[in-house]
Amino acid sequence: MIGVALTRMELQRLKKRLKLAKKGHKLLKEKRDILIMEFFNILEKARNLREETERKVQEAFKSLILSEAYHGVSFIERISQEVGKLEKISVAYKNIMGVKVPSFKLEDTRRNLLERGYEIYSTSLTVDDTTRKFEEALRYVIKLAEIEKSLFLLAEEIKKTKRRVNILEKRVIPNLELMIKFIQMKLDEMERENFMRLKRIKSIIEKKGR
Repeated sequence: MIGVALTRMELQRLKKRLKLAKKGHKLLKEKRDILIMEFFNILEKARNLREETERKVQEAFKSLILSEAYHGVSFIERISQEVGKLEKISVAYKNIMGVKVPSFKLEDTRRNLLERGYEIYSTSLTVDDTTRKFEEALRYVIKLAEIEKSLFLLAEEIKKTKRRVNILEKRVIPNLELMIKFIQMKLDEMERENFMRLKRIKSIIEKKGR
C-alpha cells in the first residue's frame, strides 16, 4: 500500500483510529435507530392529526357557506375584515438526538363575542359559529404544521446518519482493517527476515571463532 509507514507507531495509530471508528459507528447506529423510532411515533400522530385537521377545516367552510347563504357574500367579506387579529405564533425548540424540532405556540384563539371585533347586533349565530370553527381549525393547522416540520427535519437527519453509518461500515472500517493487516503482515515478515539474518550472522561468527 503506497504511503503507508511500515512501523509499530503507525500500526498503533491505525489501531486507535479503528477503535474510534467502531465506537463512532456503534453510536451512530444507536442514534439512527432512536431517530427512526421517534420518526414513526410522530408519523402516527401526524396521520391522526391530519385527518382531524381536514375534518375541522371542512366543518369551518361548511359553516362559512351557511353564513354566506344567510347574510350574503359581501356582508361576510366585510365582517371578516373587522375580525381582530390573533396573536403572533411563537416558536420554541426541543432537542431529539441533536435535531432541533419546532414547537409552535399560539395564544388561545377561543375569544368571546366582544373580542372578535365585529358588531354582534348585526350578525346571527351562524357567523359566531363560523368564527369559532375557523379559530378551532387554525389551532389544528398550526399543530399539524409543527408535526410535519418535525417529521421533515427528522427524516433529513436520518438520511445523514445513515450515510455516515454506511461510510464507516463499508469504507472507513474495512480500509483501516486492511491497512492494519497489511502493516502487521509486513512487520512480521521483517521480523522473520531479521531473525534469519541474525541467525546467519551468529552462525558466521561461531564458525570464525573455531
